[in-house]
Amino acid sequence: MDQAVTFQDKLYIGGEWRRGGGAEIASNFPADGSVNTKLAGASLEDTDLAIARAQEAVNDPKWRKLLPHERATFLYKISEGIARNADRISHVQSRDTGKTLTETRALALSAAGTFRYMAAALETAEDALTPARGNYLTMSVYEPLGVTAGITPWNSPIASDAQKVAPALAAGNAILLKPSSWSPLVCLELARIIDEAGLPKGLFSTLPGAGAIVGERLVTHPAIRKVSFTGGTETGRDIARKAADKLMPVSLELGGKSPTIVFADADLDLAVAGVMFGVFSSTGQSCIAGSRLFVERSIYDAFVAKLVAATERLRVGHPFEATTQVAPLIRPKHRDEVEGHVKRAREDGGKVLTGGERPTGTGYADGTYYRPTIIAGLGNDSRLCREEVFGPVLAVLPFDNEDDLVAQSNDNSYGLACGIYTRDFPKAWRIARAIDTGTVWINTYKQFSISTPFGGTKDSGLGREKGREGIRAWMAQKSLYCDLSEAPHPWAKSAL
Repeated sequence: MDQAVTFQDKLYIGGEWRRGGGAEIASNFPADGSVNTKLAGASLEDTDLAIARAQEAVNDPKWRKLLPHERATFLYKISEGIARNADRISHVQSRDTGKTLTETRALALSAAGTFRYMAAALETAEDALTPARGNYLTMSVYEPLGVTAGITPWNSPIASDAQKVAPALAAGNAILLKPSSWSPLVCLELARIIDEAGLPKGLFSTLPGAGAIVGERLVTHPAIRKVSFTGGTETGRDIARKAADKLMPVSLELGGKSPTIVFADADLDLAVAGVMFGVFSSTGQSCIAGSRLFVERSIYDAFVAKLVAATERLRVGHPFEATTQVAPLIRPKHRDEVEGHVKRAREDGGKVLTGGERPTGTGYADGTYYRPTIIAGLGNDSRLCREEVFGPVLAVLPFDNEDDLVAQSNDNSYGLACGIYTRDFPKAWRIARAIDTGTVWINTYKQFSISTPFGGTKDSGLGREKGREGIRAWMAQKSLYCDLSEAPHPWAKSAL
């Protein structure tokens, strides 16, 4: 079931493998609580060294003067390295996070695709010759920001890392990556691949460590020109406040409480499968999880019964088992938090239709497992429908008509994603445009493309990642004017 693997216990700082000077970080395997490895995290001094090395590297003419297609060569090499090492990356990530090998392999290949896409987008990016309003030539060009930072969450390392590192490097920047201390190992695998690809030293560093130390330094240091953060809303707000003091651009991809909508005319088998995948895959540890389900009242009872029966057939098991659909949660502390949400939902009058407890039996006792849970009987104003659970917990609610549906869906502080199931495309289009959110899936859920921008509204964040413009988000626009008249300006003519 497992395989022998040696985990990296040093940090990649300024192009060198160094033992961190910060507090110890322990990586545990969520399936049984065993320790993968322990490593010293990054300290304040490590962070400052990485910033200093990044400043030197980004200003070195050997990097700064590279043409776009020459920078793209490094991204292609990194992409190939990730793909070549996908099995190892998958194994390390599953050990670090508890995700199934099927999912972590898909995330590794997604990261390879991100670097490949950004390389191609870089090679084909164009500056603009803008329409002149006089006898001069005008251009709009884009230039690197300089030293930047990416702060990524514990739930989908490698994929989240790539979505920040690839466009930052494509844009000509240096980037310092701070992963969560809960899943520190995968970014070190990425560092090894980047080092082997020959990227100039200093342009990339890994800084797993305390947010209050490393994250704070990255956000407030005057040399850092942009921070891209994926994580909790409150932390995102704090970053935004500190960035405002520096007038520094940020990208914030934050929490979600996404609605999934099932109309009476939907293909019900397709909808059941999509609803379960949307909220229970990744064990619900996903910002885009479809955790509020709205079902048209005329089919509510029948659909919910069908959904509950299918949910009870989901396989909760070890992440290395090929049949596993719901793996363990990442840590005991996080499982305790999920259980707390379910307890409060019960106190608020919610009825647990299935789940709501830890599984019992052989293989479950030492892991952080929790059964997929469906709760009915609560209103859209309940705590369960307002708070992000980040676990396999679904609230089900009926709706009566489109106006009622849109009002309930939008009556939430988050706006990250939405799923719609119906055979009526004009209706799907109508509802998709009415929901205040960043992404809408129609008759599917959790499908992604690196070529399509992603981000949220309201408390789900600001800015967008991915797509061709994803590189521009890491650059500064500059306007150039070139006079063609070869004559002194008329204003000064009389003084000459």
